[in-house]
Amino acid sequence: MPRRKRFVSSPASTKARPLLAELPGRYFDLRAIFNKLNAKYFGNSLRRYRIIWGRRRRQRPRLYLTFATIQEEDRVIRVHPLLDAAFVPRWFLEYVLYHEMLHAKVPDEPLPSGRRRVHTARFRELERRFPLYTRARRWEAENLRRFFRR
Repeated sequence: MPRRKRFVSSPASTKARPLLAELPGRYFDLRAIFNKLNAKYFGNSLRRYRIIWGRRRRQRPRLYLTFATIQEEDRVIRVHPLLDAAFVPRWFLEYVLYHEMLHAKVPDEPLPSGRRRVHTARFRELERRFPLYTRARRWEAENLRRFFRR
């Protein structure tokens, strides 16, 4: 079974969902952000990726939020639609996409248990090179509650 890599606020699994069309959001155009990051940080080496918003849910999440996932086998990056909001800074969404794009470049490490480590030391090193890394992580910590049901 293909494995997804997730950028999550807490561990969780996701189920396979039908893919949505690659459409701009209300506030953000994921394709434009992807293209900018691909050119600036990846030398336009990430080709033929679909960048889509996930499905909108009737209710907000309660316990965790998966900001984005990458399905490398299908070359799809799916971003949670709650990030398409006026209060979300563009640079935070850029960080989330950068994180997912790194998964396409940095290999996993197999573990003795048969599992894989996706956030390797090399991955974390490259992730911290994102210019607004510290600011993005702080913004996430300060604003995560805004995404959940009350």
